[in-house]
Amino acid sequence: MIDKRNFASLGGADHGWLKAKHHFSFANYYDPKRMGWGAIRVWNDDEIAPQSGFPPHPHADMEIITYVREGAITHKDSLGNQGRTSAGDVQVMSAGTGVRHAEYNLESDLTRIFQIWIEPNRAGGAPAWGAKPFPKGDRAGKFVTLASGLPGDEDALPIRTTARVAGATLRAGETTTYALDASRHVYLVPAAGAVEVNGVRLDARDGAAITGETGLRITALEDAEIVLVDAA
Repeated sequence: MIDKRNFASLGGADHGWLKAKHHFSFANYYDPKRMGWGAIRVWNDDEIAPQSGFPPHPHADMEIITYVREGAITHKDSLGNQGRTSAGDVQVMSAGTGVRHAEYNLESDLTRIFQIWIEPNRAGGAPAWGAKPFPKGDRAGKFVTLASGLPGDEDALPIRTTARVAGATLRAGETTTYALDASRHVYLVPAAGAVEVNGVRLDARDGAAITGETGLRITALEDAEIVLVDAA
């Protein structure tokens, strides 16, 4: 089953410095049919104006993955961590027992990110943060695991949940596949370009909520950049 979520149908908010679209209910956007997908709780498509950002605020018991699509994001938190994550790269914050963090666009141009929240397997644990570069060339024509709590994914950023975040870049006409258990919940979004997923067309920034499938066959109709989460 593939439930297509057109970008135009997403909830959202325009705060001036932040233009956000929400694939699931978030903040003032509430849709009882879109409360999450399996363990995936949030998928926000954010555009952050230059020299602005999210001031310090708290989180607990959530795995928060930031995929930078354009520009860069600068992270600061109450643990003393600080780092700049640029386009194509990923950062992960395990909120655990509690942490305060800020995310700023200190660049001269717009920054675009996907921010994804996944529920952890268990509450608590010491909070942690990490970031890692993922060159798009390494993802050419295939999925590469970016963050994961699954066995065998030790080269990815660690998250405390039985989920995987993966990315791929495809040239127009290229096809790649992704095997999965039919009981899993996958959410897939083309960050750029149009693709066909098991015969369903998705344009840039559309979402697809997928379950009951034993595999995905993804063909790029245009040059495309794809992000998916495979969760319980």
